[in-house]
Amino acid sequence: MMKIGVVSDTHMPKRASVLPPALVSQFRNADLIIHLGDWTSMEVYRQLSALAPVEGVAGNNDPEEIIQRFGYHKILQLGSHKVGLTHGFLPEGRGNAREKAMKIFQGQEVDAILFGHSHKPLLKRENGLLLFNPGSPTDKRREPKYSFGLLQISGEIIKAKHIYMERKQ
Repeated sequence: MMKIGVVSDTHMPKRASVLPPALVSQFRNADLIIHLGDWTSMEVYRQLSALAPVEGVAGNNDPEEIIQRFGYHKILQLGSHKVGLTHGFLPEGRGNAREKAMKIFQGQEVDAILFGHSHKPLLKRENGLLLFNPGSPTDKRREPKYSFGLLQISGEIIKAKHIYMERKQ
């Protein structure tokens, strides 16, 4: 079984100077960590990569260094699954992050789409497609709790769940 930590919208160091202890604890034994954009600093990458290998995409608030390293969208092969990664932001027009994430991967064969941007946790299956937004562990906005996520991949099964926190520290 593969355990993957999923996080987005850390907005560090503005929203926190270090990753929350609950996230560090969960990600420490992960096979992979995925960050879905709005890191806002490579320091987030350094903190995450001390825990496990890190993959990700850039968001609309990220500096050039992150954009160059990760790009805005990609598809990862995780076990037997193709997983689309995006922040869920497109410069043109309005629309919610889920709709934009779906548009980005329209016509491509993916089993799951992971995205962020809205800071709103989402776990949904649409026509067999897993849609997952981990929320934010450091900037919950109007959400009742801070959050991040875990993916578990075992053979043909891909599952996601949220981990909720009352506070970020």
